Amino acid sequence: MLSARPPRPEPPAAVPDAPLAAVPDAPLAAVPYAPPAAVPYAPPAAVLFDRDGTLVVDVPYCADPELVTPVPTARAALFLLRAAGIPVGVVSNQSGIARGLLNRDQVEAVNRRVDDLLGPFDVWQVCPHGPEDGCACRKPAPGMVLAAAQRLGVAPGDVAVVGDIGADVGAARAAGARSVLVPTEVTLPEEVATAPVVRPDLLAAVQYLLYRPSTVTGLAEVR
Repeated sequence: MLSARPPRPEPPAAVPDAPLAAVPDAPLAAVPYAPPAAVPYAPPAAVLFDRDGTLVVDVPYCADPELVTPVPTARAALFLLRAAGIPVGVVSNQSGIARGLLNRDQVEAVNRRVDDLLGPFDVWQVCPHGPEDGCACRKPAPGMVLAAAQRLGVAPGDVAVVGDIGADVGAARAAGARSVLVPTEVTLPEEVATAPVVRPDLLAAVQYLLYRPSTVTGLAEVR
């Protein structure tokens, strides 16, 4: 469970307007208007999502496509990215294969169901290994992120990874990609504290990635 966060500070009390007579008029020429400077920002060239706990409700070692349920805001978030012409993909650890709890056919059947409900996704990368296998693909290793970027024809540094645990953030960091953490009940407090960017749900994460200059003022408001 996420640790309790301190309450947000109350906003300062509103300052009443001064009486008009107390604010002398100034010539227009003395108050030139300067528009705010534009903040250069480019959205990612592709966005990769973790599967379980991020795109769909986490069912441990899910082997039944009928148990696949999208998380709230998943469809809206993916719609925004596709409308912007940004490719989307999935990078998923599936250690149940290595543990003998699942087989590849079952994992692929669940993935097809995810595609039916939320796809089509432009790329899928699945790691079948366990934590002890020492592979280069299991998150937080960067292998799946790098392979997905190569398949999509984009540089890893132009990719963003969205996930719910520190391994997703770590894989993005190791690949040189951006990341957004969307915490769930399994996210550790230290993973939230050390993530570069934290957002409360998938839609907020995608809005951050697409419209960062106009919607984001810093991380303090989402901690």
